[in-house]
Amino acid sequence: MPETRLPLIPRSLNAAGRALARVGIRPGNLTPRSLLEAARQQTGLSDFGDDEFREALGRLTDSLESEAALSPLGRLIARKDLVSLMANRLRLVDWHHRFPEIGEQPIRRPIFIVGQGRTGTTILHELLALDPTNRVPQTWEVDLPFPPPERAHYTDDPRIAQSQAQIDRAEDLIPDFKRMHRMGAKLPQECVRITAGDCKSAIFTAQWRVPSYTRWLLNEADLGSAYTLHRKTLQLLQWRCPGERWVLKSPGHLWCPETVLQAYPDACLIQTHRDPLRILSSLSSLESVLRKMSSDAIIPAEIASEWSDWLALSYDRSVDFREKANLPDSRVVDLQFREFIADPISVIRQVYDRFGLELLPETETRMTEYLRANPSDRDGTHQHSLDQTDLNIEAERAKVKRYQEYFDVPPEVSAP
Repeated sequence: MPETRLPLIPRSLNAAGRALARVGIRPGNLTPRSLLEAARQQTGLSDFGDDEFREALGRLTDSLESEAALSPLGRLIARKDLVSLMANRLRLVDWHHRFPEIGEQPIRRPIFIVGQGRTGTTILHELLALDPTNRVPQTWEVDLPFPPPERAHYTDDPRIAQSQAQIDRAEDLIPDFKRMHRMGAKLPQECVRITAGDCKSAIFTAQWRVPSYTRWLLNEADLGSAYTLHRKTLQLLQWRCPGERWVLKSPGHLWCPETVLQAYPDACLIQTHRDPLRILSSLSSLESVLRKMSSDAIIPAEIASEWSDWLALSYDRSVDFREKANLPDSRVVDLQFREFIADPISVIRQVYDRFGLELLPETETRMTEYLRANPSDRDGTHQHSLDQTDLNIEAERAKVKRYQEYFDVPPEVSAP
């Protein structure tokens, strides 16, 4: 696993924070009451909508306090993120209340990319975003959606620069991360960032060590309210800046595909596939870097062990869903990672044909030029190996055998 050391300034801030803690001063209050009150003060609003998010928020903050081993800087980051999410929730409820026509916005036949991380979903989403008939949620509008974006200023909205500055600051803290996952204010954002407003999102599992929260999220939580908020957010974003169809992406969808279709009954699905052991190796490496921003207590082997179970659960649920859902071929496409990387444009043509969409020559040219300008190693290469995780390859292979056989996913990692 890569060794990531924070730059001098955040290390100094952490040292100062620990000194304050020794005399009883602990910055970054993470109690739900404090977070919600801060959101109220920030917005001047008080209606959070339905109360289902409160249990999730409580479980998340309990896990942050007892399990995440947050550094002083990590506590400040967590508080800032959660207050921002709760403030956006207040504003979303307020805009829907003041403008009820937002809730009447139809969302027709959205496309969901539902593969696990490290399977080509990011570049696939970026390429599909180049089609002007497709609407994707860009990072800046997901994080700063109020007032709702307008078509006339969508490409030059001042919030784009504000969002990019936030991303740049995060990359300054963990510069190795951009070798693993490209970020940008105008790049497509994942749905986990949207459902985070309901405090039910795998994004928290990616950011912090919160295993008890994650077990609850994946095994007990009712995610229906998260997708209700998801729909309300999309309606807000398209209200003044519409598109023909939404193209959405998140590995989080793979844990709850039935809930996705309950919220969007006419959705089309693209499931990307790759050797689960290769995914586990890459994701464990990525998590070890990402979590370093908020904690010094990073144990790569523990991260790999946790994600091994959580990923296996998502694969089993995807097989369960496909066996039961009986979706017509016109609504689902399975993409093998190796085939997609070898010839992305050809695979995208197959996607368009399957869904009955038209891929115009100028759009295909735009995609080809984008691939040429953004090679996978543009920001460096991501080196990782399952040997660094202390996991047993034979045991891991057995956990995902059913998934690989069902979807005919070839192995990339073999036992020594």
